[in-house]
Amino acid sequence: MRFRMLVGGIVGLVVVGSVSAADLAISSPWVRGTVPAQKATGAFMTLSSKAGVRIVGASSPAAGVTELHSMVVENGVMKMRPIESLAVPAGGSVELKPGGYHVMLMQLKGPVTEGSTVPITLMVEGADKKIEAVSVDAPAQSLSATGAVMKHEGMHMSH
Repeated sequence: MRFRMLVGGIVGLVVVGSVSAADLAISSPWVRGTVPAQKATGAFMTLSSKAGVRIVGASSPAAGVTELHSMVVENGVMKMRPIESLAVPAGGSVELKPGGYHVMLMQLKGPVTEGSTVPITLMVEGADKKIEAVSVDAPAQSLSATGAVMKHEGMHMSH
């Protein structure tokens, strides 16, 4: 079904670092850098929309698998799960951040080093149900960069 939606609905591709297309504005994109042999990382950014959109998929040539994920705490256990879509409300914004919504890049094809750029394409469904590909170049930050380190004191991770 996703394949049919993507093939039937893609109407354009925009490549920028901070983007406004498909009624989606993207600001402050970044990807957490990796250590040698690490096979997954997260991408973070702020999404906003005037009329409201849904992010219905993501891809990146830097990863074999790219998914939208959420993190929630249930009974003291932090759980990360893939999600089918992410709504960006009309006139509002959604922050993709460590410990919350994010783009998960798995089966990395190489290390993500500080100063490099990771291309990510978001599939955006507008109010008219058309899907548009919006691409953003997300700079990689070091593991110790501000906002790049999550604290998990007293929590256990489950995926």
